Order: sequence, then structure tokens, then C-alpha cells
Amino acid sequence: MSAASWSLRSLLPRSADYRGLRRSWRRDVVSGVTVGIVALPLALAFGVSSGVGAEAGLITAIVAGLVAAVFGGSNVQVSGPTGAMAVVLAPIVVSHGVGSVVVISIIAGLIVLIAGVLRLGRTVSAIPWPVIEGFTVGIGVIIFLQQVPAAVGVGGAGHSTNAVIAAIESVTAATWPSALIPLAVVALVAVVMLALGRISGRLPASFLAIAVATVGASLLSLPLDRIGELPHSLPLPAFPAIAVDTLPSLIGPAFAVAALAAIESLLSARVAASMSDTGPVDADRELLGQGLASVASGLFGGMPATGAIARTAVNVRSGARTRASAIVHSLALLAVVYLAANVVSVIPLAALSGVLMVTATRMVSPAVVGQVLRSSRSDAIVFVVTAIITVSFDLIIAVGIGIAVAAFFALRALSAASGVHREELPGPPVPGDERIALFRIDGSLFFGAAERILDRIDTHEGIEAVILRLSQLHLIDATGAHTLTELVTTLERRGVTVLIKGIRPEHLPIVERLGVIESLRHPHHLFDELAPAIAHARSHISRTAAARG
Repeated sequence: MSAASWSLRSLLPRSADYRGLRRSWRRDVVSGVTVGIVALPLALAFGVSSGVGAEAGLITAIVAGLVAAVFGGSNVQVSGPTGAMAVVLAPIVVSHGVGSVVVISIIAGLIVLIAGVLRLGRTVSAIPWPVIEGFTVGIGVIIFLQQVPAAVGVGGAGHSTNAVIAAIESVTAATWPSALIPLAVVALVAVVMLALGRISGRLPASFLAIAVATVGASLLSLPLDRIGELPHSLPLPAFPAIAVDTLPSLIGPAFAVAALAAIESLLSARVAASMSDTGPVDADRELLGQGLASVASGLFGGMPATGAIARTAVNVRSGARTRASAIVHSLALLAVVYLAANVVSVIPLAALSGVLMVTATRMVSPAVVGQVLRSSRSDAIVFVVTAIITVSFDLIIAVGIGIAVAAFFALRALSAASGVHREELPGPPVPGDERIALFRIDGSLFFGAAERILDRIDTHEGIEAVILRLSQLHLIDATGAHTLTELVTTLERRGVTVLIKGIRPEHLPIVERLGVIESLRHPHHLFDELAPAIAHARSHISRTAAARG
């Protein structure tokens, strides 16, 4: 079997995924049903919030949740529609229409799938913690603001794609005091959820809160917008009609959705692995599974899916041990479609807004925010910039800028840790040593530090030989090697003999390719040990002195 086929086979489902199921099946079934109850109101709410409708949110939770459970790389990950995805999809729906979401779901799914096949799963570890927390806070703020229109009973009155502006427009357009009715429902849901949360963290607070609000609204015949009719069965899969002329305009949004799906899913899987010993997470297989999940969801008329941190946490805390629990979660939601669609259709949209407002509030942890702000000034700046850009512009742009700002501070710190130090020659002094300069280059010689290090090597009048100690150099890039070549060439042009000591084996290829060794006066001016380099420099000084004498 070839290496490529074996590599691909390792990404596919296997019997080991269900090892231990005989012992844990009861807990897995109970966990799956529990997560299904928790997921139902969230799936409906995120579908409505994204603009594609409650039906699409429910389909996504069922289809994507099942596919990701079977093909994903985590044993306890629960997938479906999420708040972050709703934040990204809402402006896409406004700009390109509801029909574009199905196409984007399929394209984005293929992108994530290809990323898994190409083994790009580990790249999520490159995202700094302040960036993650920054866009988490930003998402929480946006989700809360997106619920304002339904909370004041104006539906989609806010025409702006920016959540802040849309919320302000909705409050202005609301009919007062009629808007107090949906606001009262929102308040009721929030109070019930918070009260049940204080009583027991195991209770399905959002489900019970929506049940109370729905029963109360029906008994009082309150004039509220409802979810509306839902299908009594799962639709058949179908490939969407794609207008070739509109396809190029959807590629950019599809990449944004794919980036979010990959990032959020891998972060959720990582959180799940830290909560319980339920087996390792295969990041590449997780991408493959999430990609297939979004493709399948799109074919059934759903929306892009990601790993859902909140539902995954409920799954783990409920005792899940294998991916059978996530499968049961999807089957439980499927049962709702066939058995309780009429009941779900009368749920007030304001009740879903209340659930999402509480969910959004819980996403912002004051303790975590305090930790980030107190950690360091650079981390605090990265966190604040990411959060502000997430709310003001776009989640993916915010992540990119957050990473860029974090990289800037990291490079600045790395550059500051690099340096050049003038050292005395070891051992008893020898006549002529004053014409030899020994420099030790520490840390990293890269584009952020190369010019500064070059300026530090100042050959004073009378210096005839320079020894560069590179054994403490941990990193050198093309700019650093090029700068080193320029330094050697400049010194040799001045008549100063340059000797290099201790080039590490891993640095040798790049310094050879960039001409460092070629710029030396003689190939023998490259040394592994300091003592021979000093002896050669002293011999050179002696010969030069003799020639002058």
C-alpha cells in the first residue's frame, strides 16, 4: 500500500472509533438525548439569526451533526449551526440572498475537506490565545446585538449588515409600547435560564425556558412573531442550481466560512479533549469530517456547520465517551422533525432571542478578559484590537489582523532578545590581541533584527581581524544570511580578515546558498571551535606585523 493511500485511509472511520461502546452505551445514549434537548432551541435560534430560517438550522444540526460525528476526528465533538457561523452568514444573506448559503456551504465544505486531506489541521495552534479570546468576545457582542430586532418585535427592520447599526435602527423603528411584549418574553426566558442554572447545571435551561415562554404566550394569545411551519420530514438531498455569473462573487465568502469552520471546530475539539480523557483528537480528520458535514448540510438545504463548543461541553459533562452520543443527538433532533414539528412551529421568535442573548452573555467571561488584559501590554492590545474589529467589521478580518498584530509584537520581542556582544579573547593576552575583535551573536538573525545587529558590529580603527561566534545563534533566515554576507564583504573590503566560528549544521545550507562562506577571504576561515579561530587570527596579526616591519 502506498504512503498516500495509507495517509488517506487514516482519515476515514474505523472500528476503533467505538471502542468501549459496550461499557458506555447507556451514558452515550443519555448524553446524546440531553445534548439534543439543548441543541434544539439553539439550532432553531441560530438558523433564524443567520437569516436562513429555523428549518435550515434544524436540518444542519441533524445532517451535519450526524456526518461530523461519524467522520470527524473527536470522539465527543457535537457539530451544527453556531453563533459564530450565524454572525458570518447574516451579512452574506443580506448581500447575496438566502439561496447563496446552500452553495457557500458546499464550496466551504470542500475547502475544509481539502485542508484535512492536505494535513493542515495543526495550523490552528498558530492562532494566539489573545486573538481567540478577542474574537470570542466580539462574537458574543454581535450575537447579542443581532437579537435586538426580534426582541423589540421589528423582525428584519434593521437594514445594515453591521450588528451595532442594525440594533440601533431596530430600536428606533420599534412601535412603543407594543415592543414591550416581546421584550417581556425575552426577560422571562433570561430569568428562567439564569434561575435554572443556579439550581442545577445539568438542567436543559434553554429548552425549559422556551417551553415556559411558549405556553405562556399561547395561553395569553400574545401578538408575537412565531417560528412558523416546519417540515414534517427531512427533505431529499439535491444539488443546488448555481448561476455561473454569480459564482465568482461567492468564492470570497466561501473561504471566509471555511476558515471559520476550521478554526472553530478545531478549537472546540481541543477544549473537549482538555475536559475529559475521551481519546486524542485527530485535527486533520476533524477537518475532513467538518468539510463533509457542511457539504452534506448544503445538499439537504442547510447551512455550514462547525464544532459547537457549548453543545460539546454539555456532551462531555453528561458522561459521553464515544461518538455514539453525537449520533444519538442527531437522531433525537430527527425525531422532533417527524413527531413534534407542529409544537416547535408556535415558539415565539422573541423566546429564541432570549436564549441567544443569555448564550452571548455567557460567552464573555470577565475572569478570562481580566487575565488577558493583565497578562502583558502587547497581549492586551491584540485582544482589544481583535474584539473591536470583530464587532466593527468582520470576524475573519479580525482574526487575520489579530494574528498580524500578535506576530508584530512577537517579532519585536524576538528581535529585542537578539544581540551582538563584544567579548575579550580567552586566556592570557598576547601582543597584537588589541587588533582582534571577537563578537558573539545571540538569539535570532532574521529580517526583524539583522539590520540592528549589523549596526552593532562597529570595527574601530586598528582592528585587523574579526571573529564572529555563531554557535549561540538559534535562528537565521534569508535576510539574516544576506546581511551576514554583506557584513563579511564590507569588512573584507576594508582589509579586515573575517573568521566565522560555530555555524550550526541546520544553518549551513542557507548560509551557503546566500554566499556567506563564499564571501570569506579563504574557505579555511570557517571554524568549529574557538581556540583554532583565535590562533589563526593571532597568526594573521603576526604575519601582518612582520610584513610591515
